[in-house]
Amino acid sequence: MALAINDTDTKPRLRGWLHLAAFPTAIIAGLILIATAPTLTGRLATAVYVATSAALFGISALYHRTRLTERATTRLKRLDHANIYLIIAGTYTPIATLALDGTARTALLAGIWAGALAGVAFRTLWLGAPRWLYTVLYIGLGWAAVFVMPQLLAGAGTAATVLIITGGVLYTVGGVIYALKRPNPSVQWFGFHEVFHAFTVAAYAAQFVAVALVIHGAN
Repeated sequence: MALAINDTDTKPRLRGWLHLAAFPTAIIAGLILIATAPTLTGRLATAVYVATSAALFGISALYHRTRLTERATTRLKRLDHANIYLIIAGTYTPIATLALDGTARTALLAGIWAGALAGVAFRTLWLGAPRWLYTVLYIGLGWAAVFVMPQLLAGAGTAATVLIITGGVLYTVGGVIYALKRPNPSVQWFGFHEVFHAFTVAAYAAQFVAVALVIHGAN
């Protein structure tokens, strides 16, 4: 079967490199975070976060940077898009588990994972869904914390909460850029998709620090 190149011949040359660099970084930093978590609950919740982080950046890098058959490319695209829902739920897992309690914790964890699994099914079964639709769903799920903001502020602390919100804003801006395909600085080297990836990496970094603060109780 002839090989496809995942359109990299017609895409900016830097497509996928940011997530390729983020992949080992997220794993190494994540393993350190797991190892230093002071409780078993913290380590388990963090492991979920690290696993979804590795899946997000690893699959994205593989999808955007490797030569694949058309069939394999389609499968990776489904996984790449579905993983966005999983990283949202994965990021919320240690935050909700450790910074919230009672009804707020249960409701957020149940809601975020139900939404993530529904999103995975949606992107897996309807790969041709309109870009604006699944982007809005990503952003909407990502802002689930607004429903427990007072409890989050009390449990996570000001610094972590500000970082969580900062990451949310960066993810949202990146999502809007992805949906609009603007700005598109260089079609040869660094286009709108690369700008989107840059915002996702910056957002991830901000929320990684927030997760670390929550895990170590720095509130």
